[in-house]
Amino acid sequence: MSLPHDRHPARLRRSVLCVPADNARALTKVATLACDAVIYDLEDAVPDGNKGGARRTLAAHLQRERRSDLEVIVRINHLNTPFGEEDLAFALTLSPDAILLPKVESPQDIQAVVDFLGENDAPDSVRLWAMIETPRGVLNAAAIAETGRTRGGRLDCFVPGLNDLRKETGVPALPGRTYLIAWLMQILLAARSCGLDIIDAVFNDVRDVSGFEAECAQGRDMGFDGKMLIHPAQIDPANGAFGVADAALADARSIIAAFALPDNADKAVINLNGLMVERLHLDQALRLSAKADAIANKGKTP
Repeated sequence: MSLPHDRHPARLRRSVLCVPADNARALTKVATLACDAVIYDLEDAVPDGNKGGARRTLAAHLQRERRSDLEVIVRINHLNTPFGEEDLAFALTLSPDAILLPKVESPQDIQAVVDFLGENDAPDSVRLWAMIETPRGVLNAAAIAETGRTRGGRLDCFVPGLNDLRKETGVPALPGRTYLIAWLMQILLAARSCGLDIIDAVFNDVRDVSGFEAECAQGRDMGFDGKMLIHPAQIDPANGAFGVADAALADARSIIAAFALPDNADKAVINLNGLMVERLHLDQALRLSAKADAIANKGKTP
């Protein structure tokens, strides 16, 4: 059964930091960071010989320290690897907000995990994120996104993986991502068609601050919700780029206030300071205002 594909209520995902699950020092530092979400990585960041140790290290860390204001995502190994099924079963014991699936190439990759979660009585609150990082994944992005519209589908978010995509296609890592933009927009369009969030890919050179800031601005203007990060130094620039500008918030609040006037209660379109403003602009304004409120309240005790 299909569900409406309106966007779900806003959740802050401006800065999504990837942390190796076997790095105890990096795990401890998470408590002091201003990121919105953390991907605890059991996949690429952990050598094959330490997958079991990484699980134990991560379990001990989350038992000691788990912030209520931080979205917890666990990236597992693909189910066709020797580590995937054990990772998936382990991830469930952590009660994560989401499980990130690498190298998703078809709806069946999502469905296999949905079936496993259902068979193991995972609560509906455990969601799925999908990394789109192969040519086949890009070509099937729309079909993969459709699984998020199926009742019980769990899919919430896409993350393009450009490092793997560059490797598979031979496209070089050029400034501005010139030859990758078309694929990024294809993945983004697929996500939005089904009400999914989408997080921009990592920027590899942590020393290139201006390059990172430029790519954040590009990702924001392309429509991404935030950026996947590989170093804590990238958090503040990402939060700034994917935050809410003062001028944009002022415009949003003026639209909300205008439609709240009794004379405009039944109007589909109003004239606001010479601009024709529709109800769709009100929806955008309400979403932006909710995001600004979430940023303002981040870290505050309920």
